[in-house]
Amino acid sequence: MSAPISPATLHRVPALDAVRVIGALAVVGHHAGFATGLNTGGGPWSGWFARMDAGVAVFFVLSGFLLYRPWAHAQASGEPRPGTGRYLWRRAMRVLPAYWVTVAVCLLVLPRNDDAAPADWIRHVTLTQIYGPDHLRHGLSQTWSLATEVAFYALLPLLAALLVSGGKRAGRPWAIIAGGSLITGTWVVLIGAGVLSGSLHTMWLPAYGLWFGSGMALSAVHVALRHGHRPRWRFLDEIGAAPLTCWVGALAVYAIATTPIAGPRDLAEPTATEFGLKLLLYSVLAILIMVPLAFGPHTKVKEIFGSRAARWLGTVSYGLFLWHPFVLEELYAVTGRPEFTGPLLSTYLITVGGGLTLATLSYYLIEKPAQRLSHRWPRPPRARITESQSSTAEPSAVS
Repeated sequence: MSAPISPATLHRVPALDAVRVIGALAVVGHHAGFATGLNTGGGPWSGWFARMDAGVAVFFVLSGFLLYRPWAHAQASGEPRPGTGRYLWRRAMRVLPAYWVTVAVCLLVLPRNDDAAPADWIRHVTLTQIYGPDHLRHGLSQTWSLATEVAFYALLPLLAALLVSGGKRAGRPWAIIAGGSLITGTWVVLIGAGVLSGSLHTMWLPAYGLWFGSGMALSAVHVALRHGHRPRWRFLDEIGAAPLTCWVGALAVYAIATTPIAGPRDLAEPTATEFGLKLLLYSVLAILIMVPLAFGPHTKVKEIFGSRAARWLGTVSYGLFLWHPFVLEELYAVTGRPEFTGPLLSTYLITVGGGLTLATLSYYLIEKPAQRLSHRWPRPPRARITESQSSTAEPSAVS
């Protein structure tokens, strides 16, 4: 039987805060590797850095896990579900203010954006830049995944309402997994058939149903187990008790993904098969990273990942996601360094350092005040429990 868990633990999974840091640092590594030419240079480490975009999968799976938890908890406990209006308001206040400042700075400051037109401003401000070809501006290329995440945020209340309908308290993890896999599988088939574009439609939400669905399914199981439901899924607690085994497995999956089986390492379009395999491998990788931190008993590993320092880094990781391409662009502009050249290590460290500096400013000057404002949404007294749950569901820093 699963170990007893305190009520507070039902609402928070502190060790997962640091997962954002892992994802953010991986994404910075991917972009630094691309900027310095390592990803496409054919060296022994090129595949390892090229596939650091797996950090995106970590963010998407984490988003599915955290954001679905309030609905999963309401279903398992019989308590009221989160209010849609309040949920959307809090998502908007968490994501948009800092994002809008980043967009304004990148479009106004970066020399390669001097030709930005009003349409570019409109598309980026409204997060619609992924719905047409070649609309991502310099310093903002990473925002394709934020646009995809925001689409998921908008649809989640509807999806959750369908999944928690009825009186079944144990959740529907198999339905979530099957639905996410079907959506992604169908999308990949349509890309392979030429109905959809391999360059454009690989950025749209349906391509990542498997990733978000994996996180939602894990969330449904996690909450159900903590409420005494779904005993057949206790094997996840057993697996979670062996973090080293999980992470060695994640490294093995990652090693497979570094091969050509997951597609080209540059900006060339992958085949539908390569894209589908990449999605599957990254999904397994993200799950293996998260399970030891979400499931199983309290361990020293969880204590480290849930420490104050790790959680602070997780808090500012959204800003690191937003600002690191700006730092990378400015580094090359100020030094006059040609594209696809330069030392990887110093480039990576400067990008992380500069990104964290701007991320810290962003958090304390923009994000934190906006979060305080988000709490002003009117709510009935009975909704307090769902607020305490959703307070942990910060947006993932995505690439």
